[in-house]
Amino acid sequence: MIATASTPAHTPAQRITEAAPAKLNLYLHVTGKRADGFHELDSLVAFTELGDTLTLEVADGDADLTLSICGPFAAALAGEDPAGNLVTRAARRLADSLGRRASGRITLTKNLPVASGIGGGSADAAACLRALARLWGLPPDAPVLFEVAAGLGADIPVCVVGENRHFGGVGDQLAPAPALPDCPVVLVNPNVPVPTPAVFRARGPAPFSTPARLTHAPGSVAALAEALRARRNDLTAPALTVAPVIATVLTALEGTHGCLLARLSGSGATCFALYPTTTEAEAAAAAIRMAEPGWWAHATRLRTDGP
Repeated sequence: MIATASTPAHTPAQRITEAAPAKLNLYLHVTGKRADGFHELDSLVAFTELGDTLTLEVADGDADLTLSICGPFAAALAGEDPAGNLVTRAARRLADSLGRRASGRITLTKNLPVASGIGGGSADAAACLRALARLWGLPPDAPVLFEVAAGLGADIPVCVVGENRHFGGVGDQLAPAPALPDCPVVLVNPNVPVPTPAVFRARGPAPFSTPARLTHAPGSVAALAEALRARRNDLTAPALTVAPVIATVLTALEGTHGCLLARLSGSGATCFALYPTTTEAEAAAAAIRMAEPGWWAHATRLRTDGP
């Protein structure tokens, strides 16, 4: 955490707040590997109402960019050099691309587990880019936002959009996806960080899958679950070798009343499950918290609009 200078009393600060919602890979197919070693993917990405929050405050007296982190998972980032945080890097790269000076005070409320397969760091960086775009009068679809995002990480461009999308390539190819139904969902993480590179290494020379994009909007949560059952997360098996507890999480979710589908998100270790009703989702999350008090388990919903 970085201490921030106080704003002079005579200078009103401009304050911008952006949501950084959790990202779910509803399915994830590994479709190939490029010459540079990066894997090509096909995924349907959705976002939840649960996430981190980023606040940017800028006043005339601010001389530099500072970052403070608070919230339930702030301690996981306490030893990190703030200059290396994705949020700070995103701000500086966008400023450099525009020939501007990065200044202001960023406060990140970290509600999501770190290295958990739900795009926490990527969503935070994307929220920072959106906040700066608002501050500097850029349109939300400005190409420079996506150029900077793609240079920082595969998940960041889709997190800048913040709405359900199909993505391909290394995350740089975004395409519209059919509308998704109002969907209660439970997220569970066993508080075990899973580094994405380790999961791809564990995958080894496994066969590649074909793209399987949804062509029609599911009319209900049950229809969405049925469509997803015809698809999969190709990183589940290698993730289990890195963090075997993921199997226990999936079994716990599948054993809850009303669960229509349980699946790993991204490279893990967060798993999600779809439910017909909010009541069933909340009861499932409560039951898992009671059975496994060391786990992070929350009921939320898929977002039907942007952050």
